[in-house]
Formats: sequence, C-alpha cells, structure tokens
Amino acid sequence: MAVSRKALKSLSGVYGVTHRQPLLFPSRLGCSAILSTRSAYERDYRRPGQSPDTRWPWQKIHFDFSKGVEGIKKHIGLLKDEFVQRWTGPEGRPLLEHMLEQTRVQWEFRGPESLDQWVVSSDQEIGGHSVAYTKLGKNNTTCFLYGSLCSMPPRDGETRYSGYCTLRSKQPLASFDRKKTYDWSSFNTLHMRIRGDGRPWMVNVSVETFFSHQRDDIYSYFLYTRGGPYWQDVKIPFSKFFLSSRGRIQDNQHVLWLDKVKSIGFTLGDKADGPFQLEIDFIGLRNDLAHTEEFAYELYKRNPEV
Repeated sequence: MAVSRKALKSLSGVYGVTHRQPLLFPSRLGCSAILSTRSAYERDYRRPGQSPDTRWPWQKIHFDFSKGVEGIKKHIGLLKDEFVQRWTGPEGRPLLEHMLEQTRVQWEFRGPESLDQWVVSSDQEIGGHSVAYTKLGKNNTTCFLYGSLCSMPPRDGETRYSGYCTLRSKQPLASFDRKKTYDWSSFNTLHMRIRGDGRPWMVNVSVETFFSHQRDDIYSYFLYTRGGPYWQDVKIPFSKFFLSSRGRIQDNQHVLWLDKVKSIGFTLGDKADGPFQLEIDFIGLRNDLAHTEEFAYELYKRNPEV
C-alpha cells in the first residue's frame, strides 16, 4: 500500500516535515514514505511565500584558506587566555575582587567596535515595513538606536500582525566558537542609563535552557521612557522580570536564572507608527542590599497540599 503524495503533503504541513533527509518506515507497515528527522521547530524561520532553501549544509559554506589561518591564530590566542585566567580567578580577576564586587558595567559604548556586539532587526524579516539602525551618539560615547515603526502587515495572505524593532546583544563566544554565558548571580538589579522619546520599550533577558523546546523563553519587563533631553537612570530588579515564550506570558512562572544569561535586548512594538529613537549610555549590574524580594509574581502549585 503506497502513501499518496497528497497524504505526504498533509504530513509535512502538520508536523513540519521536509523531503530532504530520508527515513523509511518499517517494512512491516507495508509502506515506504520518505519523511524528515528534522522537525519544523528546529528549522530556521522562513517568511510566508518564500521558497525553502533546499541546499545541503556543506553547500552553504564558503572556504577561504587565508581566513581559516587567521581564525586558527585567533582561537588559539583565546584558548591561551582562558588557561591563564583560570589561574588568576573568575573571568581573569582575583577571587577577592570577585567576591566583594557590588557593581559592574557589562556593556558600554565607547567606540565603533562596541557596536559589533549588537544585532539590529525589524519586521522586515517577515516582510514588514519597519526600519531600525544604530550609530554612535555624540562624541562616540553612546549607542543611538533610531528608525521608523510601521504596523502594516505584509501582503502574503498569512501574516496578520507586524510592527516591531529589536536591538539585541550577541551571545559571548569562547575559543573555537564555544558558547558562553554571563554569570550575574552576585547581583539582583539591572542598572541602565538611557534617553528615550517617551515610547514604552520591553527589556528582554535570554538565558541558557536545558531543553530545545525552551529556546524561545524570554524574561521581559516593560520600560517606560520619559522623553525629553534629560538622561534617565533605570534600576530594574531581576525579580520583576516575567517569563514569556513567543510573545505569550506563561502560566508557570519562575525566577530568572542569573547564572546562565545569554543576551539582553530591547524591543519596540507599541503599534504607534512613526519615528522612534533610544539612546543608551551603559548597561550595568548592581547588588542592591535593600532589595530583598525574590520574585514579584505569584507561584502556583500544580498539586496543592491537602
């Protein structure tokens, strides 16, 4: 009994199956359908109406011998620094300094190379019309994020909502592109110096998770800028961040994991079309001893005690 092409197409639409890597059903089922072992959840996003990329992974790699030699030298140097830092202390600092640390400036913008640590994106990835750019501010000492927001959805027949712009930090990498995380367990407050235009922004903190289905989990907090020419010092306790996944607030909330932070980002999506701007001086951390709250939101027990 052969499986029809229409049935295979319905399977691919429901379970995200492609026809790239074959996997045969057992012969005892009496059919041999070609399915993929890679689910749609693990695939990269593809905007509606765009043809899928059917190239093999090795076909996307561009070989360059000179760049390969430079990359090897770079990663060997990073590996050497990692070994030396282990003898000095955490992150290459003395242990006593690490234990007594009360404040830390994690990101500051003091030159063109500081912008290389950040990524700007907008709804143009899904066919939208919003634009966002970054540049250095006055005297090359701040990050200036600006652009225009447009909530008109693309005309692809599938996308219903649009209109967002995002600034996100890159995840730190160790030697040979090994992923690293920030350890903020010694702090309890996020401290920033910003200057906005009165729009509400969302501050997002992404952490390393144990399971692949949690990779879209983000801890968020709404930041209301004042607008005007004056700078604004913002102190946000980490206990105020709530858990969301793909834009949906989760019922099962839990405390932010400060020992596995990957990146931080700023998102604008207030559905107010027009220009926007946000200027950032620095993003730091502090340990506020007066703040004793562990978590600001209710934690429900799935099996309450009788």
